Amino acid sequence: MNCHDLACRIQRLQPEADTRDVARLCLLLSNSTDNVSRLEDDQHLTAAWREMGLRLQAATDQHAAMTEELESLAKSDPHRFTPDQIWVLIRAIKVQSQILQLYVGEALLEA
Repeated sequence: MNCHDLACRIQRLQPEADTRDVARLCLLLSNSTDNVSRLEDDQHLTAAWREMGLRLQAATDQHAAMTEELESLAKSDPHRFTPDQIWVLIRAIKVQSQILQLYVGEALLEA
């Protein structure tokens, strides 16, 4: 299965999806499986789609929460950062890495 085939299947299952969403889903779904040909089966495609949707939503929620913490942190003096504030920065990097990993499809190094 190639990207065009997957895009056609996604458009068939979700005809109202715009081009960007279809392209994004093709990338995310192809990165979520070792064997893209499994996505030819509607059950596997639907299961992978749901799983990816949950992973993306979780990452999006984490990103939104982390953005709020970072905005608060940006208002403070970096010379007076507490250990907790430094952990906020470290968690922000980890959240960004998780989102990037969804799109790039490469395994992250364990911290």
